Amino acid sequence: MRKPRVNPYLPSWEYIPDAEPYVFEDPDNPGKYRVYIYGSHDRFNGYVFCLNDYVCWSAPVDDLGNWRYEGVIYRKTDDPLNPDGSMCLYAPDVTIGPDGRYYLYYVLDKVPVVSVAVSDTPAGKYEFYGYVRYPDGTRLGERPGDQPQFDPGVLTEGDVTYLYTGFCAKGDRSRKGAMATVLGPDMLTVIEEPVIVAPSEPYSQGTGFEGHEFFEAPSIRKRGDTYYLIYSSIVMHELCYATSKHPTKGFEYQGVIVSNCDLHIDTYKPAEKPMYYGGNNHGSIVEINGEWYIFYHRHTNGTAFSRQGCMEKIKFNDDGTIPQVEMTSCGSIEEPLPGKGEYPAYLACNLFCKEESMYTDWTGSWMNNQFPKITQDGRDGDEEIGYIANMKDSATAGFKYFDCKGVKKVKIKVRGYCDGEFEVKTAWNGEPLGSIKVGFSNIWKEYSADIAIPDGVQSLYFTYRGNGSAHLASFTLE
Repeated sequence: MRKPRVNPYLPSWEYIPDAEPYVFEDPDNPGKYRVYIYGSHDRFNGYVFCLNDYVCWSAPVDDLGNWRYEGVIYRKTDDPLNPDGSMCLYAPDVTIGPDGRYYLYYVLDKVPVVSVAVSDTPAGKYEFYGYVRYPDGTRLGERPGDQPQFDPGVLTEGDVTYLYTGFCAKGDRSRKGAMATVLGPDMLTVIEEPVIVAPSEPYSQGTGFEGHEFFEAPSIRKRGDTYYLIYSSIVMHELCYATSKHPTKGFEYQGVIVSNCDLHIDTYKPAEKPMYYGGNNHGSIVEINGEWYIFYHRHTNGTAFSRQGCMEKIKFNDDGTIPQVEMTSCGSIEEPLPGKGEYPAYLACNLFCKEESMYTDWTGSWMNNQFPKITQDGRDGDEEIGYIANMKDSATAGFKYFDCKGVKKVKIKVRGYCDGEFEVKTAWNGEPLGSIKVGFSNIWKEYSADIAIPDGVQSLYFTYRGNGSAHLASFTLE
């Protein structure tokens, strides 16, 4: 049975940011194809990024709600430079080499070089293969004058592989932008040295990139005869893109595909109002069954270090440009969720309160005390269903979209030191359709009210009014 597609698309207890999505043939079912996700691996309640080993998830191309855990595909200690596991595995990418094998490109967090692992199948297990190097054996990133390598993105065409790398903080003149390097058929040897394809902030004057300069997370895709360079800009919360007819030159800035706080979107709120707490973003686009999607990540647990993957359907204009898409709970307004049944609160695509925050709190202290946040019980790896904590007065959780027909009652599951009510609305600033009173409870307790939701495709917003702090586990439409 097909499951509805939701965001985050993986279980709420799994934290896979930086996802690179690919459609590969299923080795166990020749002629059948699956979407495979390759990303870094955050730890719930982690203290830095990417503390866990690489794992892989996949789903049938015709059932994007049915994801399967493929297991650990590569461990931190598999790299010869990291025998004690003291370095983290940052955002990887995968490509099929001329020999038909799958090559995993990645960096460790404390060295400037690109490592490569290889597997005979999409989901591994991958084995260490080598380091990207110049013909004389010097590793890329270690020659005098080299910029450090970071966040590799790869595309193989014929016998050559295009490698895109870079990290450029605002104001850092030592790093000029995203680099493109051409590798030979052995997948390691540099045959064309790095060139800049998207400028960093100090070098963007007079270009179309101003205000959206390259920061990190280069990813490359090809559609028709056009190369799409997807990247995270210096404002971090947005995934931007540039296009060219050539893989290593001529890229021109085009726009924002998605922002993980929905900035710039003005279809349902002021363009510059953040509707979620944002932070660094990373992902890419992929074609699945004739439809295109952007994969990105959001921040949870009130910190920068527990990120979850989300995806949205995108459209291309006739000229090849991509309009920015909203964050949703369902992945597309064209495919709303059924307006009946129970939904977990962690599906919230909007989360805010009267004290706005465009960025995640790096210390976690302010958000832990003031801002609503998606979190879970237990420890990292525990299969605990996520919920929304810290819903104090004015805190709002928004969910999009639902195909409502004949909804007359709304139920919620709540716990916490709270005394108040949840307003139910179909717009973030709309008039309440009704309210559900809640009170103190140390266990999840169900509350309900007769509330009619208008028929049609609707957003749903739950705003807490009252004293104390409520935790929201789920809502039910009847």
